[in-house]
Amino acid sequence: MTAPAPFVVGIAGWKNSGKTTLVTRLVAELVAHGYRVSTVKSSHHDITAETEGSDSDRHRKAGAKEVVLLSPAGWAVIGEDGEFTPDPGPVPSLDQIVARLAPADIVLVEGMKRAPIPKIEVRRSAQGPGPSLASSDPHVFAIAADHDVEGANVPVFPLDDIAGVMRAVLAKGNLPDRKAARS
Repeated sequence: MTAPAPFVVGIAGWKNSGKTTLVTRLVAELVAHGYRVSTVKSSHHDITAETEGSDSDRHRKAGAKEVVLLSPAGWAVIGEDGEFTPDPGPVPSLDQIVARLAPADIVLVEGMKRAPIPKIEVRRSAQGPGPSLASSDPHVFAIAADHDVEGANVPVFPLDDIAGVMRAVLAKGNLPDRKAARS
């Protein structure tokens, strides 16, 4: 019997918005609630090895089962144990990548702000320039921000409200809160 497809959700925003920090905190929270989580990280840099302290290393140390790194030069899978498996071939589609992952309940995609997947927009007052994603992307179902967001057309969570963001992800994916169910 084939495992059900994981719920794929994006964490998107402009440079320095806090995407990696939110992803790592969300991975840890979801894992603490009994979910198997993998991540996909889009990078503009060439990737040749797993580096201590890199974004992908942070994803893995937060509890991600596997981390997929996408770059202009190819892509790589990093396992739980840190094993780096590069593939210099063309980067497959997101659907193909998710299908190649070990069984997971949720796949968090950092970056890929234009991907047609449900996503949370991350905003920080100190981020790089860029227009609101939520105002033009119907896939954005929530915003996590470190400041008040005026006129938002979706729910807004404080950037530090990881439990609230997690509940929004679970609700969007029609997934139960496993920890609450055990209480």
